[in-house]
Amino acid sequence: MNFLAHIFLSGTASEQLLIGNFIGDFVRGKQLQTYSPEVQAGVRLHRAIDSYTDHHPLVKQSAQRLKADYGKYAPVIVDVYYDHFLATHWHQYHPQQSLAQFAQSRYAIFQKHQALLPERVQYLLPYMISQDWLLNYQQLSAIDRALCRLAERATFDSGLERAIHNLEAEYSAFEQDFLTFFPDVQCFVSEQIALRAVVQ
Repeated sequence: MNFLAHIFLSGTASEQLLIGNFIGDFVRGKQLQTYSPEVQAGVRLHRAIDSYTDHHPLVKQSAQRLKADYGKYAPVIVDVYYDHFLATHWHQYHPQQSLAQFAQSRYAIFQKHQALLPERVQYLLPYMISQDWLLNYQQLSAIDRALCRLAERATFDSGLERAIHNLEAEYSAFEQDFLTFFPDVQCFVSEQIALRAVVQ
């Protein structure tokens, strides 16, 4: 999953759990031990979500449509596509709060805990806020920009900058995969959080 999905799936119980889930891709090896137990739990939740997602048949089905054009980058592209569908169907998953309100509340939490963020995330955060990435995932133009940013960071010619065309060409198929998949990952995360509470 990409930024919006991880942030949403963190729930509202713990700001530090949210921070850990947000920075999960940027914490490596022994760095994890430098964080509080709650942030560590968020990082582990992030990794559990990624593992569950990568092995889910519907996500694999989405990735298979992209495999011929993008190879190993297909799952990365699916993550970005799925954030778009979460944003466009936001009212279905979070009717209590608009996506705009949700995004602003989470930006405020990230700024509040900025000292906990890895250096790279501290660099990205002002751009995320000023360009309102979370809200703008509703727009295909923002998805295109996100894919182009990923292409710039790829170590060789990934073709990611062209992946918006695949989304446009098979929009309904990717959308249906997401709509069927997302309740599954919500249940998985609820179980993970409940299990953690029992263990504690």
